[in-house]
Amino acid sequence: MRLSRTLAALCLAAVAGTAAAQDTLRVIVFPGAHNLALMLGMERGIFARHGLKIELEDTPNSQALRTGLAEGRYDIAHAVVDNAVAMVEGAKHDALIVAGEYAGFNEFMVRPEITGFADIRGKVLAVDAPNTAYALVAKKILKDQGLLEGRDYTVRAVGGTLQRAQELIANPDLAASLLNAPFSITAKAQGLKSLGRQRDLLGPYQAGGVVVMRPWAQRNGDKLERYLAACIESMRFATAPANRGTAVAMLVARFKLPLQVAEQTVDQLMAPGFGLAPDMRFDMEGFRASLALRAEIEGQWGGTPPAPDRYIDLSFYERALKRL
Repeated sequence: MRLSRTLAALCLAAVAGTAAAQDTLRVIVFPGAHNLALMLGMERGIFARHGLKIELEDTPNSQALRTGLAEGRYDIAHAVVDNAVAMVEGAKHDALIVAGEYAGFNEFMVRPEITGFADIRGKVLAVDAPNTAYALVAKKILKDQGLLEGRDYTVRAVGGTLQRAQELIANPDLAASLLNAPFSITAKAQGLKSLGRQRDLLGPYQAGGVVVMRPWAQRNGDKLERYLAACIESMRFATAPANRGTAVAMLVARFKLPLQVAEQTVDQLMAPGFGLAPDMRFDMEGFRASLALRAEIEGQWGGTPPAPDRYIDLSFYERALKRL
């Protein structure tokens, strides 16, 4: 009995010591279902088991996220990785992509009166920031349909996906935007229409990933590897078929979604090449496509995209995998 009490006391002391030794990481994200793995991992104590306490904050738009990361108010950002390219090329910040996360699962959504791409002529495309990420994707989709910015339509910065969905529904001045689930699903219920999935209209695209500042990563390699290991473990839990009910329940609780909408959202998140990336894998082909898109639409680098290596370092991710 005395031995049992001693072992129990030692176990409690170890748990208390682990909790006390947790490192705090400040993480900024765009609100949305793409954070499913992160939310489940935090709820189930996966990050805590890796010795981490996560302070999670939503961003209203990409500019706030990029500025906050560059100024050191956040340690880690989850965002469409083209934001890191914009930070490096535009603001000359030493941002670094260290992992993938999801493929975008966007749909090209339009107001009820729009019957096809041709109807967007003379109207307004709603975006987050006009020269990054999904704005470039939307412009490329429209270009492939024979529509050019400035000549055939204008662009208006509205905010992240939630804000774009709300504005597209409420504001008849706006005609179209890229939206992902659950916002694309709830928008359809309110009359908006889809002209197609991003992947079907454009092809592979590396959308969401994990971004840090290179100097921070160099100083905090162990913490970053533990964070990525926890993200990978959380992604494995979130995407396991046996945990579908738990994933649906999380979306219902977090976003106050009807059960059917949450189920449809999870189905989209699990769609191969469209939703969440197994093990947070980085899609190099999709990233090359992203760089080519920036070169074509923005005319950056004289129209010839650079090698991806200057923006990414997957060594932290590879070491994180070995921890599991």
